[in-house]
Amino acid sequence: MTSVGLIGYGGIAQDVVAALRTAGGATKIVGVLCRPGRAAKAYAALGDVAVVESLAELLALRPDIVAEVAGQQAVAEHGPEVLRRGFDLLVISVGALADPALFDRLKTAAHEGKSRMLLPAGAIGGIDAIAAMRLGGLTTVRYRSRKPPAAWRGSPAEKVADLDKLTGRTVLYRGTAGEAALLYPQNANVAAAVALAGLGFEKTEVELVADPDAPGNVHEIEAEGAAGRFAIQLQGKPSRSNPKTSALAALSVARALINLDATMVI
Repeated sequence: MTSVGLIGYGGIAQDVVAALRTAGGATKIVGVLCRPGRAAKAYAALGDVAVVESLAELLALRPDIVAEVAGQQAVAEHGPEVLRRGFDLLVISVGALADPALFDRLKTAAHEGKSRMLLPAGAIGGIDAIAAMRLGGLTTVRYRSRKPPAAWRGSPAEKVADLDKLTGRTVLYRGTAGEAALLYPQNANVAAAVALAGLGFEKTEVELVADPDAPGNVHEIEAEGAAGRFAIQLQGKPSRSNPKTSALAALSVARALINLDATMVI
């Protein structure tokens, strides 16, 4: 049985716990970390799961792996200590790694603790193809995120456009994956995952779009290299609890955790 400690109790955590319960199997949540004073909210959100209010308490439960499902700030706050203490860390808020100083701290901590960071694909497919193409010579990677205006509320997009009055597609950001991931921490984790799989944060082209006609959270990737080229589009439904993230993100976390104890891994 694989025992898991969760950092966070929000929408993604709730969806992960629900997915693991539905799947059954040998993956068990042994504890959930919340901020001091929020245990009652965490219990109400997750049901029959042990809740703790400090990282020390979570690690004292000796989980086989710690999964961050709380946002980029949680990666910075808890990630280095988790890895330094010898616990593997699954990171869904991959955009945090766009901060070079934090990335270096995490890698150093993992080396000291002889532990690993695991990065699930999140809300997109094709990550495996990009990573494989990189081995043969990857030349270009482009990523576009197109979401309904509501998904961009509470982000720098509100300074770029009047989200309540959009009548057509509006480009909110065009630039690199690194800058996008830091400017839009709740919306651009996929951009960071694509960058880490392929050409890196500065060479991965990103476009973020608000579209009142978007059928959901639409992700598009184009990649080209010596092994060929591909283009994919994924129309993901938003999470029931948070329109900024796709429902598939939580399912990707659950899949990664289930695979840790699987006989066959795809």
